[in-house]
Amino acid sequence: MTNRLLVYTSKKSPRLKYIFDLLFTDLLGLAYTTTMNPKVFKKHEGPRMSYGDHAIGDEPFFFATRLLFEKGIEDQQINVFEWKGMPAFFGTHPKYLVPFDLFAASFYLVSRYEEYLPHIKDEHMRFSPQQSLAYQKGFLDKPLVNIWALELRQILKQRFPDLVFSDTHYRYISTFDIDSAFAYREKGMVRHFGSIALGLFTLNFRKIGERLKVLLGLEKDPYDTYEWQLEIARKYHLKQIYFFLVGDYGEYDKNIPVEGNRNFQSLIKSIADYAEVGVHPSYYSNVNKDQLRKEVRRLSKVLKSEVVKSRQHFLKVTFPNTYRNLLEFDIKEDYSMGYASEIGFRASICSCFNFYDLDLDVGTKLKLIPFMLMDGTMKDYMKLSPQEAIHRAKTLIDEVKAVNGTFVTLWHNQSVNDKEEWKGWRDVYEDIVIYAMKDVPVKTLHTL
Repeated sequence: MTNRLLVYTSKKSPRLKYIFDLLFTDLLGLAYTTTMNPKVFKKHEGPRMSYGDHAIGDEPFFFATRLLFEKGIEDQQINVFEWKGMPAFFGTHPKYLVPFDLFAASFYLVSRYEEYLPHIKDEHMRFSPQQSLAYQKGFLDKPLVNIWALELRQILKQRFPDLVFSDTHYRYISTFDIDSAFAYREKGMVRHFGSIALGLFTLNFRKIGERLKVLLGLEKDPYDTYEWQLEIARKYHLKQIYFFLVGDYGEYDKNIPVEGNRNFQSLIKSIADYAEVGVHPSYYSNVNKDQLRKEVRRLSKVLKSEVVKSRQHFLKVTFPNTYRNLLEFDIKEDYSMGYASEIGFRASICSCFNFYDLDLDVGTKLKLIPFMLMDGTMKDYMKLSPQEAIHRAKTLIDEVKAVNGTFVTLWHNQSVNDKEEWKGWRDVYEDIVIYAMKDVPVKTLHTL
């Protein structure tokens, strides 16, 4: 007798292996093997299940639709219905243990299949949440794949009580994107004179005064909130990751040059002493591999170590090119999987998963870590008040805790300065941290 699950399937495919590995191995911690030999399957005395068009015996059987055995990308006919109070699709038949193809539906969501299909891009050439199945059918706030995985576990555990699953633990990761390290410092005389001239033209004397006070050392730069951020990390034992924009100056890339700027380099190094640091690929690097290569090298040179983490500036992700480029430059983890204009679960999952290249039909080693909410999403896009933002955040945290997933937030250094448009949002961040850190096992504080 063995505790390894044997799965019978009449066919094998890269898609099938990918989603089995994700659900069984990664989410459930369950050892499994597959077979296409019905005789071997019938003789197996341990836990077993089948996935295909018919059951072999009296084992738990899951009907397989076509998706995991297809090649190429085709428009899918999807009808969403309710099962156990949750959305489901790729329906099969009510007589089955699970009346939909749980494996195909999970693959459709985490592979971001719909983002490969024709769609209208937004002004920044991004896939908008309004075009997603999750948004249209009202489950963007649910980590469906994790929920389905736990239902699968319950089915298998009821049938095979001795089947061993590894426990997973809820985690929280706080991340910061440093698009502009400082509001005024290190900007250079040309940019200072230009900004002062604009301030005079618009009669914004307060901004001019603030700039001059910072430059004269009379006030702290309003974007310099790093000591407070690190103090919060120490206070609540946070795992923090910082993504620095080190691209060339442009319309959407406003950070200061890192090359030759000792103060900016010193900031990056000092942050790296207490937190993990990754690259924040610039707006135009998404369509320019040479630019991406340059930025990865720049940050690596400052850190004097390999850069393995990234998050796209403006969350510009184009499937599959963005992730192929990251793989080419040895990025191992990307944190861009989320929407700019909506909070929730872009891939309907709150756990780390590997990028699957649908064009090539192959799994990759690039790990994607989804984030659930961003400061600007709540304030600028959704127009939430600070109290409304805290409430919405807590709802998402509860969803992640219920499935022992990983909750990830995205903030910026300026959004916790407690000034002007961000007045009150520093407290929002700390309140979210406090709530998110409840129930985090000590042994998982610094693991992914």
